[in-house]
Amino acid sequence: MSRPSRRAVLLTAALLATVAPTRRDDPADPADPYDTLRRRWLDIALGTGYDPAAEPYASRLAETGRLARGFRASMTPTATSLWPGQPYDPPAGITQSYGRLWTMTRAYVCPGTGSTGDETLLAATLRGLDHLSATVYNPGTTRYGNWWEWQIGSPRPLMDITAALYDHLADAQRAAACAAVDHFIPDGMLTDYSGTSTGANRVDLCRSVAVRGIVGRAPDRIALARDALSPVFPHVTRGDGLYADGSFVQHTWVAYSGTYGQVMLDGLGRLFALLAGSEWEVTDPNRQIILDSVEHAYAPLIHDGLVMDSVNGRAISRGLLKSDDRHVLRGDHFHGQGIIAAIALLAAGASPAERERWYGRVKGWIERNARDAGHAGSAVTPILTAPQYDVADLARLHAVAGSPVPAAPEPHGHRLFAAMDRAVHRGPGFTANIAMASDRIAYYECGNGENPRGWHTGAGLLSWWPDGRSDQYTDWFWPTVDWYRLPGTTVSTRRLADRAGGEWGEPKPDVRWVGGTTDGEYAAIGQHLKGLQSTLQARKSWFCLPDAIVCLGAGITCADGVPVETVVDNRNLGEGGTPEFVRGRGWAHLQGHGGWLVPDGELRTLREDRTGAWSDINTTSTTERRTRRWQTLWLDHGTDPTDAGYLYVLLPGASRRTVAARAADRHWLSVLANDTTCQAVRVAGVTAATFWRPGTAGGVTASAGASVLVRRRGGTATLHVSEPPRTGEPLEITWDRPVRRVIRADDSVEVLATGRRLRVRVTPGRACATHGCEVTLS
Repeated sequence: MSRPSRRAVLLTAALLATVAPTRRDDPADPADPYDTLRRRWLDIALGTGYDPAAEPYASRLAETGRLARGFRASMTPTATSLWPGQPYDPPAGITQSYGRLWTMTRAYVCPGTGSTGDETLLAATLRGLDHLSATVYNPGTTRYGNWWEWQIGSPRPLMDITAALYDHLADAQRAAACAAVDHFIPDGMLTDYSGTSTGANRVDLCRSVAVRGIVGRAPDRIALARDALSPVFPHVTRGDGLYADGSFVQHTWVAYSGTYGQVMLDGLGRLFALLAGSEWEVTDPNRQIILDSVEHAYAPLIHDGLVMDSVNGRAISRGLLKSDDRHVLRGDHFHGQGIIAAIALLAAGASPAERERWYGRVKGWIERNARDAGHAGSAVTPILTAPQYDVADLARLHAVAGSPVPAAPEPHGHRLFAAMDRAVHRGPGFTANIAMASDRIAYYECGNGENPRGWHTGAGLLSWWPDGRSDQYTDWFWPTVDWYRLPGTTVSTRRLADRAGGEWGEPKPDVRWVGGTTDGEYAAIGQHLKGLQSTLQARKSWFCLPDAIVCLGAGITCADGVPVETVVDNRNLGEGGTPEFVRGRGWAHLQGHGGWLVPDGELRTLREDRTGAWSDINTTSTTERRTRRWQTLWLDHGTDPTDAGYLYVLLPGASRRTVAARAADRHWLSVLANDTTCQAVRVAGVTAATFWRPGTAGGVTASAGASVLVRRRGGTATLHVSEPPRTGEPLEITWDRPVRRVIRADDSVEVLATGRRLRVRVTPGRACATHGCEVTLS
């Protein structure tokens, strides 16, 4: 085995020094193991290795002190609350009260807050802790309202406070805190992997129980928490968790990599680091699945520091939440920054090679995020000063930024997340994301007063970003957008009630054919669309090319008595934006964004100002109202259309000249089929087809519903096939092209014939995986 280079050794040492929690003990030291772990937990939670007098730490610490002093002054204990306006019913008031006590605790124990070591602040914190314990959060209380507040929201800060103030608490106070956690998180929550104790929720539960075991000196509690993590690690094939294709699902049928997935990654990073080297270390070999997910499941969904809203669930509506802290815009960048911080934290438990790759990705996101934030009027907040971060996260991220690892660029290519009906496509100069729905993945999720109008976010939503413009969906997009005109969707304009279809991901279409195939650069994606509480049906396909996305629609039929529209795009131009919009024959271009080819049908356009507040779509958000300007492009299929269709091409980031030239090129693109049997195109040696049923197009024949991609390069060609209906039944694909021999084929691909034509049988399984072979041509 070769020895690592000197550079690799030095780099590893540097990374470990800046990421790993500061060890106040030596592994061989006979010090109390519980005190060792408690100190390590505080290092993780509160941060180490930073200068409290330097920015951005100084202002963050000062803000913590200011808030803490305000909370101390306003604390007014009563039988039903600890602070005015924070009643115990609903139980969110309990969680919020513990959150305020945690702020007061941090102001007391952290340097530079202006209240460090302030005995009057400590006394107030202990008084508040005792009051919550005596009046509500104790074993004598039967939980009511939202379970999350009792089992996750409150025990997390309670245990953090107990760990931080351990030496200031009496035995009875520590015992009361532990007893409350034991009561509200009984053993059954961690021994039965079901219900609300799965995925990210399970990790949160384990976090509280692990710290409870440490502060309560209960080895069985720590072991229970460690062992209860194991069901989270393996890939799943249904329900909550990580899938082999990188999908992450929570609440059974909601794509949730960006919020619940972030919570899971952050929680596991903390617990891996906490227990490392102890007798309770996480040694389950399946933990490697979590480490692999950084690059396989999370990084593909991050663009210049944001995580795509199609995997943020109902959190797209949170915006400016009412909180004790300064108002922070909780958009796609907010959620992406949470994942990035979690990756920096998890790096402490990764191999040196993984750590170096992750640092390169994080550093690249930091640099491109700062570039985008530097544009005039940008809604992007730089990662290294993001107000959501505490000093611990800031210290870890600044260590990454200052490391010798070179920043990694955004990769090009395609990633298909078939298990959560999502696709990500990257080309030179742009990134795009497609969101769909099926009987496996909900149209949308609402609940707890959040996201009541997300009805059509799974109806083929096509989000995209040209290079350098990453605030398209950050800048008050969701409170001001026309919810019936989301970009890329085909919708009935029938008015829907808030929360139509039900809450918590309940509304799902009874369709199976959703998915696609990819060779990693090109892709053929399809969605059998059925409208929410509508008679609308349509077949939608996206053929993803290096510099374009070809969008086809067929079989658009509806009897709702209202117009049906396909929204070619709906671009947020910001506050009073004035980019030039130009139309030519069969094309349109928006300055600074890109262009569209619309060779058939009448493209309708509208530029309008729309005003909204986050409170319109989230009951816990602020009522502040703002106006944004919109450029809308759509195709009107008329009222009650029968078998209508469309064709348009998205050219993200393209110049006006490029768009006009592409529109004039009659040979660039051939549409081979666009009906309810097949949608297919041919471009630059690539034939891509969505077969809704058995059929033939462009020399390719499928014996059953399938997604097919054939790509010729010189004297060879590759065939990629998937079966989005997920029947698992074998299907045959015939390519009417002379083939000399097969170079390679997946085990799932049986070659039946070569010579005058290629014929293969594919045994697809039920995961909509891509199966392929490579051949030489005659």
